[in-house]
Amino acid sequence: MFKLSCTLAVCMFILVGCASNRTAANYTAKKPATVDAGCGQCLLGLKEKKGCDLAVRISGQSYFVDGFKMRQFGDPDEDTGMCNVLHKANVTGKVVDNRFQAESFDLLPR
Repeated sequence: MFKLSCTLAVCMFILVGCASNRTAANYTAKKPATVDAGCGQCLLGLKEKKGCDLAVRISGQSYFVDGFKMRQFGDPDEDTGMCNVLHKANVTGKVVDNRFQAESFDLLPR
């Protein structure tokens, strides 16, 4: 009986842990979350498009951003621009169809 109770307790612990584990593919940030931000092609390994586009890295996965552009945050080609240096940003939004739909995007000071 003790073995059965222990086994059930371990199974419940594992199931609760798996259920609460959020994956980036269904990620939603209603409160600002701090992420890496920069050029998807130059710094974050995204190759789907030609040219340079704003992207974020969430839980180790990179996504292009919809709703904001790199040029809103300065010249991306400057020494500290988004094509040359990863930045931190506080964002809200969600991942939809493998893209981050940003509701807010606040670049943090370096």
